[in-house]
Amino acid sequence: MEHTDEMSQLRQRVRVLEERIQGLRASRRILMNLLAAQEREKRSRIQRLEQENVRLQQRNSRFAREVLDRNIRIIRLQESVRRSEEEIG
Repeated sequence: MEHTDEMSQLRQRVRVLEERIQGLRASRRILMNLLAAQEREKRSRIQRLEQENVRLQQRNSRFAREVLDRNIRIIRLQESVRRSEEEIG
């Protein structure tokens, strides 16, 4: 009888451990899915930031060209005014 009780307890213990293993496997799958989702979001965010960086660099380049062009125009106008003053003076 004692042997049967021990076998019954061992079987019960095996069932409990198997259930815990199943729970751990489910938890692992959930964690892996969450990690994969985070990785996808991270890649997506990096891609958006890289695109924004390119767009800002292009805007900055256009702005720098416009500033340079305006400075050239200002210098030419100043030279023109100076020449006109020399011709008058």
